[in-house]
Amino acid sequence: MPEPAVPPPVPPTPSVPLAALLTREDLALRQIAGPTGPGTVLHGAHTSEMADPYPYLLGGELLLTAGVHIPEAAGSGTYFDDYVSRIVAAGGAALGFGVAPVHDTVPRALVAACEAYALPLLEVPPQTTFSAVARAVWQLLERARTAELRRVTEAQQSLAAAASRPDPVPSVLRQLAQRVGGRAVLYGPEGTEIAGAGRTSADAPLAGLARLLLTRASVTAGDTAPDGTHLAAYALGAGRAFALGVAAPRRDPGDHTIASVAAVLLSLLTGEHQSGSGAARSSALVRLLLGAAPAEVAPLLGGERWRVVHARPDTQAPDPVAASALGAGLGSPLVDLAHDVVRVLVPADGDPPQPQPGWTLGVSADAAPADWPAADAQAARALARARATRATLVRHGSGAGLRDLVPDDEARAHARALLAPIRASGASAALLETLRTWLSLHGSWDRTAVALSVHRNTVRQRIARCAALLGTDLDDPDVRMELWFSLKHQ
Repeated sequence: MPEPAVPPPVPPTPSVPLAALLTREDLALRQIAGPTGPGTVLHGAHTSEMADPYPYLLGGELLLTAGVHIPEAAGSGTYFDDYVSRIVAAGGAALGFGVAPVHDTVPRALVAACEAYALPLLEVPPQTTFSAVARAVWQLLERARTAELRRVTEAQQSLAAAASRPDPVPSVLRQLAQRVGGRAVLYGPEGTEIAGAGRTSADAPLAGLARLLLTRASVTAGDTAPDGTHLAAYALGAGRAFALGVAAPRRDPGDHTIASVAAVLLSLLTGEHQSGSGAARSSALVRLLLGAAPAEVAPLLGGERWRVVHARPDTQAPDPVAASALGAGLGSPLVDLAHDVVRVLVPADGDPPQPQPGWTLGVSADAAPADWPAADAQAARALARARATRATLVRHGSGAGLRDLVPDDEARAHARALLAPIRASGASAALLETLRTWLSLHGSWDRTAVALSVHRNTVRQRIARCAALLGTDLDDPDVRMELWFSLKHQ
């Protein structure tokens, strides 16, 4: 019998076995011709009385007809052969023939044609409407879609959990191989296998597909091995030095989504190895842990001078995803999430940090690595001021001023002498920080309380304590100026 040159496509959605429809006792359907194996699946149902339904089929349908289109002399010619062959050419999955009111029985010639073209033929009894059959098909399809969505969701969760394990790459590959029931392989440059999980008899074709993908501009590629195994390859990341290969005995609609999630995770996991900056950051961390000075490792991180940014979200507490997104917005991967504050180390040779939607920022002055702790304190104070004044971003002042007219050693000596009474008290750190913040906010009790996250009465008590220890009037502008000068040089 003639076969279509190219099998027609079917919708990329979950299908249901024809056998599941035949088990519905309320429909009383009976298969009277065609193959009866589990390989016949349905993607939908369609009713048509056209003599040539080909233009109206997408592929995978159960076509329902009452035979209105059949001419009286159809049995003596090629009408039924032509009719069935066109259904097969269009990708129809099965034919349902309604008995009554037009035909009392299914025409014998139609049964013979369905047998010849291997098209399953169902007899639809008079009490069963085509609407009931179509509704049953759609109900089965909806259940299949729900089950497939659940399978994909569970696979995504398991892949994400695997990526967080100590051996993330092998864990992701093992989980992917298990989910698709086949084999998953990570290929490096020139298609060399780096890691793999699962089993397949198509290792060579899969490796060849991965090598082909790495030499082309495509991000995905697919093929079928001689034994029928379905093959797919995914390029990982912008560097295109790695590829993910997947071999599976079948190709379910959700498998591509699951493999794509795994490809994204593997792109992130292998990204540091592809990136020179990522390798440099790793090297810098190792050197710091082994005792190198910050000034020695700063060039590996991306610059000689830096800014420290402290940030707090305007709504809920920050999480790792939000912190990473903030770092990306500021142009730096050097991010630290500590409690309710995110700290970002930004190279000073780039654009100055700009306000980020949903965040309140405090930015330090430019600092060399040796001054990073001081810059960290500057950023913290700038953030406190930003929160108190409800500004989106506050930068620590770094320009020259009157204080630069006094030599640093003399200024520090004066600051030590002036602030000595406070330093000698039992709560010097809290008192000095409160005094500094209060002065920076022009003596506002409420703003200082907000900046320090304490009650305004606590601020009043601490400022009164400072005034008592210093034996001075803090309402005097000259006193405030001298204290501010000393706090800047302590």
